[in-house]
Amino acid sequence: MRVTLTDDRQFPDALAAALAVPFEYAGGDGVDFEPFTAFLSAEETTGWFRAWTGNGELSGHDLRVFGQDGSGGYAAFWLVRPGRPLADQPVVFLGSEGETGVVAQDLASFLWLLAGGFGPWEAATSYEPDWTPHPSSELAAVAERFAPDRRQAAATVIEQATAEFPDFDDTIMELCR
Repeated sequence: MRVTLTDDRQFPDALAAALAVPFEYAGGDGVDFEPFTAFLSAEETTGWFRAWTGNGELSGHDLRVFGQDGSGGYAAFWLVRPGRPLADQPVVFLGSEGETGVVAQDLASFLWLLAGGFGPWEAATSYEPDWTPHPSSELAAVAERFAPDRRQAAATVIEQATAEFPDFDDTIMELCR
């Protein structure tokens, strides 16, 4: 079931504030995340999602893409909660090499994930076992401003998102051709 929202491509204030903070990759010892200044258009999202899945029958209407990692994997809201606002939708990562993951249950959780020193790629993958998160006081201030009652460790954010959507990878892979 698809969530019906207006096709507003403006970031919620909390997301805009978080994405205005610079992300430092520092040669692999940081967060590999390049935020966009607005959501990808519906046409761009559909074109990318069709190419990513190899399925020309799909649309990208259930995704609001807001950033990427250095290899071109996308971070997006996944619109799967009918009747709920964008900020209540889960945040997912769809990597350039087929990686998938639900990285936060909603925008408030995503803010605390970022504050904990994780980006979408780092939350969705475990390819770099020696990688260490570097919490950000600037992003913690954003999370405290917009989601003070939702404070939690980044590991908890990832664990809860994964537990709520354990079949996300299977769901996405079923769409692939």
